[in-house]
Formats: sequence, C-alpha cells, structure tokens
Amino acid sequence: MSDRWDGQGGRATRSRTGPVPGQRRSGPDGVRPPGEPEASRAPGRTDSRRRVRLTGRGRRVLKIATICLSVLILATAGAGWWFYQHLNGNINSVSLDGKGGTEKADAFGRTPINILVMGSDGRTSAVDCRLGGGCSKTGVQTGHGNADVQMVVHVSADRSNATVMSIPRDTMTHVPACRDSATGQSTVGYYGQINSALQYGPACQVATVHQLTGIPIDHFVELDFSGVVKMSDAVGGVDVCVSDNVYDTYSHLKLSRGTHTLKGVAALEFVRSRHGFGDGSDLGRTVSQHIFLSALIRNFKSAGTLTDPTKVYDLADAATKALTVDDGLGSVKKLISLAADVDKVPAKRMTFTTMQTAPDPANSDHVVVGAGARSLFSTIAGDQSLTTGAGRKSAAASATAKATATASAVPASQIAVTVENGTTITGRASTIATALTDQGFSSDTTTANAPSAATTTTLTYGTGQKAEAQTVAKALGLASSRLQQGNGTRLTLVIGSDWPSGHSYPGGTSSTTPADTQAAVSHAHASTADQAKTCAEVSPYKTVQINGVPMTPAQAYAAAAAKPDSDA
Repeated sequence: MSDRWDGQGGRATRSRTGPVPGQRRSGPDGVRPPGEPEASRAPGRTDSRRRVRLTGRGRRVLKIATICLSVLILATAGAGWWFYQHLNGNINSVSLDGKGGTEKADAFGRTPINILVMGSDGRTSAVDCRLGGGCSKTGVQTGHGNADVQMVVHVSADRSNATVMSIPRDTMTHVPACRDSATGQSTVGYYGQINSALQYGPACQVATVHQLTGIPIDHFVELDFSGVVKMSDAVGGVDVCVSDNVYDTYSHLKLSRGTHTLKGVAALEFVRSRHGFGDGSDLGRTVSQHIFLSALIRNFKSAGTLTDPTKVYDLADAATKALTVDDGLGSVKKLISLAADVDKVPAKRMTFTTMQTAPDPANSDHVVVGAGARSLFSTIAGDQSLTTGAGRKSAAASATAKATATASAVPASQIAVTVENGTTITGRASTIATALTDQGFSSDTTTANAPSAATTTTLTYGTGQKAEAQTVAKALGLASSRLQQGNGTRLTLVIGSDWPSGHSYPGGTSSTTPADTQAAVSHAHASTADQAKTCAEVSPYKTVQINGVPMTPAQAYAAAAAKPDSDA
C-alpha cells in the first residue's frame, strides 16, 4: 500500500496499488496537466524518493517555524513580565491602617468603592518646584504639602452609578490625632483647615475626611504637580471650554474664549486656577476641575483605552509614576481592575458635586460645612445614586422627605446627640456616635462617660424634642419604652450594659432612613460627566492683577497680549 500526494505537499488519499510503470499523470479526463513535461521521470521509477525529499524539507521548515514561534512567545512573555515588574516597581504605596473605616456589603455581598483623590501642593522635587514655583527661598521641600484638591470618589456596589464630591480646601474641621509613619511627624489633633492634615501623611488626610463626612474611605490616590502633567499627556490631552478670555496671573493659565485641548503644563494650570473662575475662590476651582475630569472621563471612554494594549500600558506607566496610593491599590493588577470598575459606569450616571459650605463666622477666608452637606454625605455613605437610570437628577427623595417631615420637622442632619458610655466597655459611646453620624446625624454629636454605671439604655429628650428622639430611636432600633422626657436642651443617649456591642439595639429593628437626595444636590453645583458643552465660567470679578493693578481675568488677558496662550 502506498500514499498518493495531493500535489501541495500533503497526503490526499491512499491507494492499494502503486503507479503503473511509465504511466503519465493526467487530469480527470486523461489529459496531461498543463506545463508538465512529457516524461517527468524514467519508466519504472516510483515517487518514493521525491516524497522523502519533500517530507524532509517540510519537516525542516516546520522545525524552523516552531523555533521562531517559541522564541517569539518567550520574548513576548519576557517583555510582558518585564513591563509588569517595571510598572509595579513604579508604584509608591502607603498603608491606611484602617483609619478610613470599613465599607458595608449590600444584600448581594457587593461593596461600594470610596476613594479619596488628593492633589498635593508639595514642592518635594525639582520638577514640582519648577511647575509650582515658590521654591526660590525654601528650595526643594521635604515631607508632605497640603491637600489643595480633595475629592471623594464613590462607585456604587452594583457599579451602575458614581458620585464625585469635592471638599474645598479652606473648610475648617477637627483633625484627629495622627502620626505619619514615613516622616514621624505627629499631632495630638487640632481645629484647622482640612487640607493641612496631609502634612501628617495621607492616612491622616483620609481619617480627617472620614471623621468629617462619616463616609468610609477604602483607598486614596495622591497626585503632585508633575503627576497631573504626566496623566494629561498619557491620554493625549483633555478638551475644555472657557466662557471668556481668561488670564490667571497666579496659576499662569491664559486661554481665549472657547474650546481648547490641554496637555502637560497647560492642563496643570487649568486645574490649579482658582482666581480665573467663579468667584475667584476655591469653590469656583472645584467646578472647573469637575469640567476637566468629566472631559477626561469622556476621553477615556471614547478612546477605548482598556481595549487597546498600547494605551493601557502608556496610561499604566504614567499612572504608576505619577501616583501615591494605599497598599490596597499597590499593584498594576489592582489599578487596572479599579479603572475597569469605573469604566463600567455610564458617563450620564457620574455625578460631580461640591460639598455645601457656609462662611466661617471667625474668618471670612474660611468656610464650614453648610446646609445640605450632611444629606450629601449620607447619600454617599448609604450608596444612593444622585441620578436616575436615564441620567437625570434623582427625585427618589420625595417620599423620604414626606416621611421625615411627618416624624420630625428637623432633618437628621440637624439632630445632635450626646452619647454617654454607661458600660465598662471602652469606646462604646464612640461606636454609637459614629453609627449616628454615618446615618447623616449632625457632626455636633458628642461623646462622654455617663455619671454612673447604667444597666439599661435610655434616650432622654427635652421639651419639644420628642419627634427628634423618635427619629434617633428609629435609626438605632430603640423601643419607645427606652425614651424618657427630661429637663435638658439636648438629646442624651446613655448606653447601658444591656447593649454591649453592635450598632443596633439588641432585639430592636433599626431603620436607616435614606438621605434626602434633593437636599444632597441643592447648592452643590451638581453636574454629570456626559455634559460635554459645559464651559468653565470665567470670574467677572477683579481677582487678578498685573503690575499691582487689579483686573478681571478677561481684562488681564487683553493687557497681556504679548504673552502666549497656555495651549500655544
């Protein structure tokens, strides 16, 4: 039995008899195939030698191809491994030490993601000194700067929506006792500007924001000046619009009216500008930063970044060089996973807000937490969306608002409680006080030790405070029998030995009231990431000056005609 070949180097069929000596190969009709010689071999010779020769050549070709493919696979795998190790080596990570609290899973075991994004004004390298200026006298600084940008980024447990809340840097608050493990710098705690907490390390900034808002903070991301430059370059620039000609003589941003694509230093000048937009304060800057980030997100999504290996690497390389993160994000795999989670959220369901503020009575240059802020904190802590599935602002609060009005004319955000520990268990009052503020009750809630040991938990209220007491009791699962009227002017909750652990009273039925989402977005400059036509409003006030002469940013633009624009 012999093999017959198909004429293309491969076996076609097998026949039981060899070729007839001297027989010509022909086509199906007996005609010799075109181009074949009259006598291609000597009479009586078989094709066995020719077949062996072709087989040997094919094997050699296959062997060479196999070797080349193996080398290619090994080289690719080796390069991939090198890139992965290179990227991991770029990352600078810091432990949070549990200072940001812990997220709670939903009914399906899914947990939200809360990240504190910080922009540091530290001049801790020659590059940052060149970009930020101000180092002529001090030189390159050590330690940390201030967190001049603070945004709480919340991604819902089901990844269907997200909220980005900016906290103005001039907000006054209580900074807790902190110690920076890297520098050893520490504080016993103080009342001051919220951005100053970063001087005691990123974990201290996280702890301060968590204490102020009651929002659990799982992670943090910190960028310096050069980090903004690297990230904007990595995505190919960011498109922004300004409502008028603008020249901020402090950040050096100079742009003509209209839309511009900003990269590198120009992007940094835009996000740093606070004299160019709004009322010339940090409040106006947060809005322009939201416009920048919204454009960045649209760019990220439309470019298909996560499906393009080259873009993924370029972005990952820039990000790992530019960022300091917590150890929970301290690997390339974790950062890419985070980016993928954010990418799942539609742009129309990403809400940007600014924490509501009020003027600080003690200093007009500072602000304090304003009306509505506690509702905004509660929506984030409670994993509530600020948009509907269609991307519109949520109106789901109407029923909640009615229910709250029925129970109490005073919203939870305005109800402060004095929580006293009547047990022998250290920290019980703090645990319950935190549980209350996490549900949106006033940050004026305080803790103390009870005058004497208590076996039974009680909630005492003053004249006209019964409805408020009922709201507190409902939140904690306290029975109405635990409420009693007293002569004081504050609600006082004494934790007895009958409540040794947990956030809800044993055997009770607590009811976490959803936050009022309408109050949450009121005066919060809310917008969504899909709003591509929004322009940053140039300040109409004389917020800048040239040669000592106060001017509006538009007037300064005209006066500095010889200076090239930032995107020139």
